[in-house]
Amino acid sequence: MSTKRSPIQTGLAWTLAAEMRAVFRKLKLRYREHGSGNDLTASQISVVLRLEKDGSATVSGLARVEGMRPQSMSAIVAPLQESGLVLGVPDPSDGRQTLMSLTPKCLKWLQDGRSARQDWLATTISQKLSVQEQEKLRAAFELLKRLTED
Repeated sequence: MSTKRSPIQTGLAWTLAAEMRAVFRKLKLRYREHGSGNDLTASQISVVLRLEKDGSATVSGLARVEGMRPQSMSAIVAPLQESGLVLGVPDPSDGRQTLMSLTPKCLKWLQDGRSARQDWLATTISQKLSVQEQEKLRAAFELLKRLTED
């Protein structure tokens, strides 16, 4: 059995991929607009999300997983500490190291931002799409999930 695709199928897939990329980019931008406002850089957001996901880490450990020099990571972490989003405490297993972790203020900021974005998206869906269209969107997401399965 041949798995070769016809040019029509390939062209349609190419068009769908381009349209999906454009729509998802625009949705991502709109989604960000409706979170709690922030002045964080992309690198700072990456560090905050990394600490949230993986837990406490040293600056050198963060630098390693983010693929940068420890000095560069220090420059990213310092404003996060100054703004009260990240706290450094001595590593109990090695007092020479400092473990960076998220503060309760940061965790609340993350939660509030996610809640605001979720509220905006749910409201937008309910206002702009009929119940039938919402069901179609649900079906489309089943197909999108299949695209991301390994």
